[in-house]
Amino acid sequence: MRDLLEVRRQLRFMGRSLPAHSHPLIVTARLDRVNQKHFDELREQHFPPERNHLSAHLTMFHALPVDAIEEVREVLAHVAGRTCALSAEVSGLRSLGNGVAFTICSPGLERVRREIAEAFHARLTPQDGQRWRPHITIQNKVSRESAQELMANLQAGFQPWTVSLEGLDLWQYNGGPWEFSRCFRFGISQ
Repeated sequence: MRDLLEVRRQLRFMGRSLPAHSHPLIVTARLDRVNQKHFDELREQHFPPERNHLSAHLTMFHALPVDAIEEVREVLAHVAGRTCALSAEVSGLRSLGNGVAFTICSPGLERVRREIAEAFHARLTPQDGQRWRPHITIQNKVSRESAQELMANLQAGFQPWTVSLEGLDLWQYNGGPWEFSRCFRFGISQ
């Protein structure tokens, strides 16, 4: 999958793009509106503007196979439909070296992710097959000094808090900004 992503990057720089059927599927957890707005504002303040093409997000899968889009939709609908609304704790901060993220702790969301991963076990990329470390990135691709400064500022007044998770969002990667496909709300039959 990394090779495919590198080819996409190269083609994009050459003014071309790959056909839509080769764009991987991304799954994120949907945050409640208040916290989504809060993380978006932090991202807008601290992410380099020329690289900030996305809203803040809690990625669960980076690249599910696009050729299984109907199966992905069925699995997400099934799992979300029988999952009650979840909560998560914003439990701390995480250095990304050249950026900063908030760490997220949610046993319920981890269970949901395991269930989805089991359905696509043989088709997960190495990145999606490794141990999941849930986080929301608010800064990346900056100097280490800038990242360390933001980390210190945020840690100084940090207090854990709870966010509500409302469902699963399905996206398609298209070489830059993600294209929204569908929301699968928790506790609602799809």
